[in-house]
Amino acid sequence: MPASPSPAPHIPVLIVPLIRAVAPVRGLWLDGTLGAGGYARALLEAGAERVIGLDRDPMALQMARDWGAAWGERLRLVHGRFSELDTHAGAPLDGVVLDLGVSSMQLDRPERGFSFTRDGPLDMRMSQEGPSAAELVNTASEARLADILYHYGEERAARRIARAITAARAEAPIVTTLQLAEIVARCLPRPKPGQTHPATRSFQAIRIAVNAEFEELADGLEAAERALKPGGALAVVTFHSLEDRVVKRFLQARSGTAGGGSRHAPAATPEPARFTLITRRAIAPEPAEIAANPRARSAKLRVARRSEAPAGPVDRAALGLPAPALIGDR
Repeated sequence: MPASPSPAPHIPVLIVPLIRAVAPVRGLWLDGTLGAGGYARALLEAGAERVIGLDRDPMALQMARDWGAAWGERLRLVHGRFSELDTHAGAPLDGVVLDLGVSSMQLDRPERGFSFTRDGPLDMRMSQEGPSAAELVNTASEARLADILYHYGEERAARRIARAITAARAEAPIVTTLQLAEIVARCLPRPKPGQTHPATRSFQAIRIAVNAEFEELADGLEAAERALKPGGALAVVTFHSLEDRVVKRFLQARSGTAGGGSRHAPAATPEPARFTLITRRAIAPEPAEIAANPRARSAKLRVARRSEAPAGPVDRAALGLPAPALIGDR
């Protein structure tokens, strides 16, 4: 092993229980959300022979060229989406890790437009390509904005906020993060100490819509099933209930643990189990990890191991995708 590279700028969430759950770590792994590289480094240090670091964000790959050089040919950097990870892998995989949502690296850069705590252009594009959040906010109909806020952010005041956005943009385009955050905040009660910022749910919802995150997630889980060799591990870290619901239902359905249907319905031929659950329940961070890394507060980890059954079609309707009519509607 080479001398340990410089410390990661951000702490990978739930990394200790993840490595413990998939042990022994060996063979070829793919980190489908490379970000600042915390998971990829941890896998290499734990014994993975090679790791493919995949990310849709060109900035993540640019940063990885510095710290990744120390790992030589054991680390291969690839620009792409994890929804296509099976085509990027090039060989059957011993493991796949997905850390969903926005990375700290993206949140910490105001110019990326993900955060409402510092002013920046209203962008939110993980790939830095395609329509931005500003384009969505300034062109989508009031009804579509309300649907996005409600279904992707679980925002109860979705209609009120959508109405306020359309009224504000009629006066002047909404082009910065603080502009949007202030519009949302005026629609909601002032938060009490310890409560999250009023714009948290709205920013989450708009980011999910801009990046088609649920379409990516469903495609990525299917791609992992196709790419993993028998015995290979799939580990997914989620940060909100909507993501976790999709991952949970996918793994339940593919492991045959989703429960039976109605006893009045005709008996269905059981599907072969494509996964075996390593973690029956989601793993949450310990208090010590939350204290050291507040980003871990809402994180959940689910891990499963691939069986020998061939990959097959997935019933998307059973995954609990929020508002299927919005999926893929950019």
